[in-house]
Amino acid sequence: MAEQTVATGARLNPHYRKLAAGYLFPQIKKRVNAFAAGHEGTRIIRLGIGDTALPLTATVIEHMHKGIDKLADQKTYTGYGDEQGNTALREELAKYYWKTRFVNVEKEEIFISDGAKCDSGNIQSIFDVKNVVAVQDPAYPVYVDTNVASGRSGGFSIDLSGYSGIVYMPCNASNGFFPSVPEQHVDLIYICSPNNPTGAVATDEQLKRFVDYARAEKAVILFDSAYSMYIGDNWLPKSIYGIPGARECAIEISSFSKWAGFTGVRLGWSIVPKALITADSKPGDAHTAWSMWSRRQTTFFNGASSIAQAGGIGALTDKGLMESQGLIDYYMENAKILRDCFRRLGFVVYGGKNSPFLWVMTPNSMKSWDFFDKMLNEPHVVITPGSGFGPSGEGYFRVSAFALREDILAGVESIKSNLKL
Repeated sequence: MAEQTVATGARLNPHYRKLAAGYLFPQIKKRVNAFAAGHEGTRIIRLGIGDTALPLTATVIEHMHKGIDKLADQKTYTGYGDEQGNTALREELAKYYWKTRFVNVEKEEIFISDGAKCDSGNIQSIFDVKNVVAVQDPAYPVYVDTNVASGRSGGFSIDLSGYSGIVYMPCNASNGFFPSVPEQHVDLIYICSPNNPTGAVATDEQLKRFVDYARAEKAVILFDSAYSMYIGDNWLPKSIYGIPGARECAIEISSFSKWAGFTGVRLGWSIVPKALITADSKPGDAHTAWSMWSRRQTTFFNGASSIAQAGGIGALTDKGLMESQGLIDYYMENAKILRDCFRRLGFVVYGGKNSPFLWVMTPNSMKSWDFFDKMLNEPHVVITPGSGFGPSGEGYFRVSAFALREDILAGVESIKSNLKL
């Protein structure tokens, strides 16, 4: 019997081959670039990707300049900073949580990073690959894609049911775009509030149901609060830690990107409570979620830019927060203009009130990507197809208020004049 030869050599991670098509936003860029190449001189108005448009505020710039000046002087120059992030920044964040969210967070529980997207993907690396993952559906793609690439799913179903092995928690009009707790056991639960893409904000009662579920199942909630500063209704929670028991079961991830304009600066944070409990750890053990995340960050990451962190401290001052509120008000006025436009045209519109995103139903039951092409070809406006956020996103599209007012007004006028309904 002939010996069976085994191929040798470097091999790629096979789980990456499961990822359906390309990442959503590069796919959008590819289609828009193809359209632009064939329509030279056509003005394309981009209301798809949630990238901020207004410049950094004066206080942030002032603090960043001071950070640069320190690096330019031998007496004040610093190299690597604190492993968890600038101590002063973490102290200010802890104060910020108390002043604006009325919750206690220890500075030792705060880990500064280069953004919420990175943390949302990286955080799952401290958990067992056999953990069952549940996600809001629709959801920001990084939650699903990074878990697929790590081996926590089967293949992608072409009939839009999603990845096998991932538990999708449907968010639709009937449940106010916030899901019920899973009927089966899951281990990791991704929640985003205000939700990207739907704009829905979870209530205390809704979050409590998930906290109660997680504590009973020894599951961990990964709570993305990157858009929490856009919540104008003060009765709605801006942090999961306002829910009793959340410190035992939830990790909160947030960012300076969307409320302080740091999308290109890159600065965020994650909070891993020392009280967090998992099935195989409890507070005081040698290995906990807190200690493992600390180990992961200090091993794989050398910290965010000291200049960016100086800007973060500026953003958290009273003056910086006031200036950032001005940015938020500007984008929320954009959202109102867009919401009014689509509603006048007869669209069913959600979001855009406590969130900079609108979640809009496609007309005549059109598929999301078909309507994306229609919007690009007729009014030349870029939106985001809802199906790119998960199975429950089919039949919807997301509109971003992150644009200059002149582009918002031009987009509205073009939609009114050129969109054929």
